[in-house]
Amino acid sequence: MAASLELSCWGGGWGLPSVHSESLVVMAYAKFSGAPLKVNVIDNTWRGSRGDVPILTTEDNIVSQPAKILNFLRKQKYNADYELSAKQGADTLAYIALLEEKLLPAVLHTFWVESDNYFTVTKPWFASQIPFPLSLILPGRMSRGALNRILLTRGQPPLYHLREVEAQIYRDAKECLNLLSNRLGTSQFFFGNTPSTLDAYVFGFLAPLYKVRFPKIQLQEHLKQLSNLCRFCDDILSSYFRISLGGKLTLLQLMFGWLKLSF
Repeated sequence: MAASLELSCWGGGWGLPSVHSESLVVMAYAKFSGAPLKVNVIDNTWRGSRGDVPILTTEDNIVSQPAKILNFLRKQKYNADYELSAKQGADTLAYIALLEEKLLPAVLHTFWVESDNYFTVTKPWFASQIPFPLSLILPGRMSRGALNRILLTRGQPPLYHLREVEAQIYRDAKECLNLLSNRLGTSQFFFGNTPSTLDAYVFGFLAPLYKVRFPKIQLQEHLKQLSNLCRFCDDILSSYFRISLGGKLTLLQLMFGWLKLSF
């Protein structure tokens, strides 16, 4: 088992431990599996250049991309899926593929391509985390990367123009959210009372969409109509990250801080 596990990731805001979906996926899975990650949040002392986080660093390995990081953690015996049946394991793969095909393009568009959101929220926030002069370069590079990823996967005939692509990806995303809501139903997690890989992915994709305050919120409005998915995000935040619904410290944390000050 790895002696040390360090995760470099984008930090949080709006009551989230991270505003970055891929970082959140790994952080949630670590909580669910009990992996003792030391989280290193990117700030203005960061030495990176491409924004390709999250990155897991151990004494012997450097692992990037959520799927590879989760596989590495499983090999270290941090497995959030050990109770799943073979069918549930297959369902997990199918739903993750659905998320990446149908929901991810709309999440990328909401953050990085929709101009009002990008210039008023996304760009200022990410630039504030990055040292100068990289702060002038990297957000634009990440925005172009998001657009290229959308067009590469969705800009095929008959959707030649960005406007047509936008309409289609938001239709697909809303259908995906409806499917997730129907699948979750009244359950606490997607496979019962114990969180798994699928819960980490759904949380990572949905929580920023749910919590970040954007001026253009058409997909956010649809998500907020699906109360069980909102409750799902809120429960994970309060249970695993000790963040209350208002994004403030929980009463337990406040009491603990008061006790420390008293002695």
